[in-house]
Amino acid sequence: MTGKKLLIPSALVLAAIAFTYARRPPPLEVDTYTLAEGEVRASVSNTRVGTVKACRRAYLAPATGGQVAALHVKEGDKVGQGQVLLEVWNQDLKAQVALQKAQIQASRASADQACQLAGGAEREAVRMTKLQQRNNVVSEEQVDKSQTGGKSQRAACRAALQNIGVAEAQLGVAEAAVQRTLVKAPFDGTVAEVNAELGEFVTPSPPGIPTLPPIDLLDVSCLTVSAPIDEVDVARIRTGMPACVSLDAFTDKRCSGVVTRVAPYVLEKEKQARTVEVEVTLRDPKDLAELLPGYSADIEVLLASKDKALRLPAEAILEGNRVLLVGADNVLRERRFEAGLANWNYTEVLSGLQAGDRVVLSLGKEGVTAGATVRAKP
Repeated sequence: MTGKKLLIPSALVLAAIAFTYARRPPPLEVDTYTLAEGEVRASVSNTRVGTVKACRRAYLAPATGGQVAALHVKEGDKVGQGQVLLEVWNQDLKAQVALQKAQIQASRASADQACQLAGGAEREAVRMTKLQQRNNVVSEEQVDKSQTGGKSQRAACRAALQNIGVAEAQLGVAEAAVQRTLVKAPFDGTVAEVNAELGEFVTPSPPGIPTLPPIDLLDVSCLTVSAPIDEVDVARIRTGMPACVSLDAFTDKRCSGVVTRVAPYVLEKEKQARTVEVEVTLRDPKDLAELLPGYSADIEVLLASKDKALRLPAEAILEGNRVLLVGADNVLRERRFEAGLANWNYTEVLSGLQAGDRVVLSLGKEGVTAGATVRAKP
């Protein structure tokens, strides 16, 4: 009887244990990551979309309004510096130029005449002086008149020469007036847009009232990507840092970029997200292929990098640099680590974890918390 009494409690205990195990939830199936060394790049990206820009762009209009008399280019034309692109009606001004040129010729002829007369008068005064000194044939009064006449003629010569300078200056004024009716290329470039037709009237934009420029000229020999960077991140960016450019129109990144400008002011267009414009210039001609000004683009500025660093994927990290570590018994344990370089994809582990540790990636799955039993997916 005693033996039977001992067997009954043992059987009850075993039954209770079996019942408890039967009620335990099955292990959660999760994705895991095994820590290993790899490249980690600390980088900064733009907060809003950037834009591909030509290194130089000019919206050209004549300095004076008028009717378009000549249009020498069309959209897509390549032009050289100083080439005339558009001409406003200026026949009256050109007539003024011709008139001033004729006036210069007349002034030169008058100056030549006056100077010849001055030379003759001066020679006559010399002869009269010699005669008076030798024989007293002529009076002092006659000598004085001849000398005064010579000086007067010489003054008239100088005045005539000055008139030539005045006429030449007036010609410069007339030619400048003609130049104000011409639109010339300030640099070698490509005509992006023409907003004028023959016979139309064009005027410069009044202050505060933007109007379409008759000629839009681009210099596409070099391209830059301008993008806004958050004011918190921009303090770490310096000119000369390498950068990559991503474009919606193309799949591949273009990583020959270099930071060439960091704006010296903060944009306040959005009060809650103030940014600084950063410009990246692509150096490799291959990266410039097929690019057009106006494309949307993103930049990623490389701050620092390590080729071999113990790293964690971003999706395995909880707030406060914590992870869920899979133990040898497949039970999750929370572990804190010290972080180093970081970007959107990976974070460097300085301490707290070691190579070979397994961490959970399925952090958003229900029930995945410290103390849970898990089973790694194949």
